[in-house]
Amino acid sequence: MSGTVLVLGGRSEIGLAVAERLVRRGHDTVVLAARRSGDLDAESKRLREAGAERVARAEFDADDVASHADVLDAIRREHGPIDVVVISFGILGDQDRAERDAEHALAVVHTDYVAHVSILTHLANLLRAQGTGDLVVFSSVAGVRVRRANYVYGSAKAGLDGFASGLADALVGSGVHLLLVRPGFVIGRMTEGMSPAPWSSTPDQVADATVRALVRRRRVVWVPPVLRAVFAVMRLVPQAIWRRMPR
Repeated sequence: MSGTVLVLGGRSEIGLAVAERLVRRGHDTVVLAARRSGDLDAESKRLREAGAERVARAEFDADDVASHADVLDAIRREHGPIDVVVISFGILGDQDRAERDAEHALAVVHTDYVAHVSILTHLANLLRAQGTGDLVVFSSVAGVRVRRANYVYGSAKAGLDGFASGLADALVGSGVHLLLVRPGFVIGRMTEGMSPAPWSSTPDQVADATVRALVRRRRVVWVPPVLRAVFAVMRLVPQAIWRRMPR
């Protein structure tokens, strides 16, 4: 492996962990794209210590969809072809608030679905023009069958999962590969203070599984793998029981 890794969501624990592993496998340049990109000193240092020859930064606001094309064009002009794009931005939101506050519900769906549709469409066009490249998209088991306990976040992930699955099919034969990652509960900053669900994982475990799947040219990876079987059964649970399922 060699070339440039772009992390959209440059503070993401999972995104950084994936980039760190890609650097150790030979990628020499990482571009961290995030809001307040000037504050990414710790993240940049971590990747340099992992062996990156160059760590650059780009200002990126996922919710500002009108800026997406210009941001990607500037990154491509400055850093050349992009080899791997790790799309790791997103918010969990507050389910209780979202049920009362439509603006908050829309904010969750905008970041976790609408912004992803925008950036993925631009990225697909960019990488098709290159004739090569990898896209890593983080869905969630929350979107496989949406639960009452977190249906706003879950519905956004369900939409993203469907969009990314269709895009992966559309990219066949283009030289561009899309990996869809479906983790369960991830113990990290986003879920701090929450009780871990069964079959939880850490950002490092998700990153290990992601990079293994990327190297093997997999289309979908569940983290941990047992969740594939678990959710095959979960789809059969009667709705009267399902609505009582916790987060």
